[in-house]
Amino acid sequence: MDIYVGNLAYATDDEGLRAAFASFGEVSSARVVTDRMTGRSKGFGFVEMPNAEEGNAAIEALNGTDLDGRPIRVNESQPKPREERRGFGGGERRGFGGGERRGFGGPRGGGRGFGRGREGSGERRGFGGPRRPRRDDYEAPRESQW
Repeated sequence: MDIYVGNLAYATDDEGLRAAFASFGEVSSARVVTDRMTGRSKGFGFVEMPNAEEGNAAIEALNGTDLDGRPIRVNESQPKPREERRGFGGGERRGFGGGERRGFGGPRGGGRGFGRGREGSGERRGFGGPRRPRRDDYEAPRESQW
């Protein structure tokens, strides 16, 4: 049984976490999660106990009790939901500027990628914002009166 332990003191280490749960039964592993860059505790950890009954007893007994001066939160670990990986801009089809289906220009410009708007809409936006009228958008020139 995997057990999540939150609100740990930064001074709590793997051995301290193991010792807290060892009185309730066999502990397969106890790990305090640390920051990769600094090596400092992130304030939570995981304990693995092979017997589910012992694990449940530990959860009931230790939830809310003090460990190294802080009230810890103990519950059964839930698997982390898998999220699809996203690029720089976040949501679906967003470029560097954010916004819905917009590229580099953010809310003003962008369209799909570099310079095209929604297909079939005639919209053609690029880096700088809304498109400028093209020669084809004006009426045909009238015949000269001269």
